[in-house]
Amino acid sequence: MLKAPQTRDPFAGDGFAGAVVEWFVETGRHDLPWRQTADPYAILVSEIMLQQTQVATVLERGYFTRWLERFPDPAALAAAAEPEVLKCWEGLGYYNRARNLQKAARALIEEHGGSFPGELDKIRALPGVGRYTAGAIASIAFGRAAAVVDGNVVRVFARLFDFREAVDTPAAQKRFWEWAERLVPENRPREYNAGLMELGQRVCLRTSPACLACPVADWCAATDPAALPIKNGGPKTVFVTERVLFAVRDGRLLLERESGSRRRGLWKLPALPEDFAGEAPPVMLETKYSITHHRVDLIVQGWAGDPTGLSAGPNPVESEGELAWFDLQTEVPAIAMPSPYRRAVETILARQKA
Repeated sequence: MLKAPQTRDPFAGDGFAGAVVEWFVETGRHDLPWRQTADPYAILVSEIMLQQTQVATVLERGYFTRWLERFPDPAALAAAAEPEVLKCWEGLGYYNRARNLQKAARALIEEHGGSFPGELDKIRALPGVGRYTAGAIASIAFGRAAAVVDGNVVRVFARLFDFREAVDTPAAQKRFWEWAERLVPENRPREYNAGLMELGQRVCLRTSPACLACPVADWCAATDPAALPIKNGGPKTVFVTERVLFAVRDGRLLLERESGSRRRGLWKLPALPEDFAGEAPPVMLETKYSITHHRVDLIVQGWAGDPTGLSAGPNPVESEGELAWFDLQTEVPAIAMPSPYRRAVETILARQKA
């Protein structure tokens, strides 16, 4: 969509910030649960959950509410066992976020006596809290004029200033933070920052930006908003085939504990070695999933209630991780599993019952 260039300077006076605040107050999504609190711990939880996860996923599946019911304050989270923390996070992915949340809770207990610091530098010093998250907490929970720059803000600013360079470079990021710090108002920074981010979510969209409905169109320099922002090419998509074993013996499912940094401590269907001894188990399920820039064909092989070849010893497959058997009825639902394997197990069990 082509449009006329800006007629007003975003840095002149408080017109730009005032327009963002007014729009957010009148039309913002105030029903979101994390918008109905000024509790810095709850805001920390929401911001960490919303990293690399869509609002709809966090909201519709009840992750935020369920987390706060189980871990209502830093003390409850700090005292919890890691498997319980990972189970509560199951399905959100990027499980180091949950671990960092617990580390932050423990730092709040050990270094701040359980109270949340209001100073930007002390917030940012918490484990897993970066510049953006610290700014969001400082402004939303404590009303401080702290800047925020996330993907939505980058898109808004790239168009606002007609920024025609790649946005995913250190120099560009530095520029966006400079703009954000200049524009954040001393008055009502909570509403301004929330409004700026929501502007990118609802109006200044990646495709088909709704320029006619934009409350800051008069300040926008972009003549071709849909062409912005410009990004360098990301990593190439890697296609992977993953073969795993579905093995049940005496009502117990064989699982392998993840040992990698991304899913450490979770349980998955064990990898099936290419040189599996004996006849290859039949295919029970073929499905797909994505993780970062990988596209995975997940092939589940095994025996539908027939543990042929699995009776000789507790570890029928070779694995670098820990192998263990879990009761399908009582234990498997209670442990934390990555979503692709949880779905695969549930699909196979449902087919067996049908």
